[in-house]
Amino acid sequence: MTEFLKIRPLTKEAFAPFGDIIETDPASIRLINGGNTERHHALAVPEVTGDGGHVVLNIFRGKPRQFPYAVDMMERHPLGSQSFTPLSGNPFLVVVAQDEQGKPGKPVLFLARADQGVNYHRNVWHHPLMTLRSTSDFLVVDRDGPGNNLEEFFFDQPFFIAEPKL
Repeated sequence: MTEFLKIRPLTKEAFAPFGDIIETDPASIRLINGGNTERHHALAVPEVTGDGGHVVLNIFRGKPRQFPYAVDMMERHPLGSQSFTPLSGNPFLVVVAQDEQGKPGKPVLFLARADQGVNYHRNVWHHPLMTLRSTSDFLVVDRDGPGNNLEEFFFDQPFFIAEPKL
């Protein structure tokens, strides 16, 4: 049986079990540079563990997915968090799942606005980058260093995503 995932709006409350949302928030504002700059402070806190691991900044350039799309795998990073902040002004999809005895459970699908990013907590199952509309750049904060920081899981039966209504 084909199972389609329902697209949910990306909110802090709904996404909290999986990580942080990176977006401006009036509660996070600190005025700096003589009051000339608003600093939205500590929107996410990168996690890194393991000897020799360190935080790196990257730019990922993702090509848009074709729909309907089959979610047939998920991945997670046991040694560090991973964040995605869009730079190209396009919304994107976020697919996450709770851990169920070392495997991802049923995926949860969110639509991230062009002004929202996500920080997946360490060990959170998620689908790789899912851009919409056109090729898009993302600022990615990630862990680099020794150790295996990637686990993948392939579903026996994929879940499907219909063409998002934007």
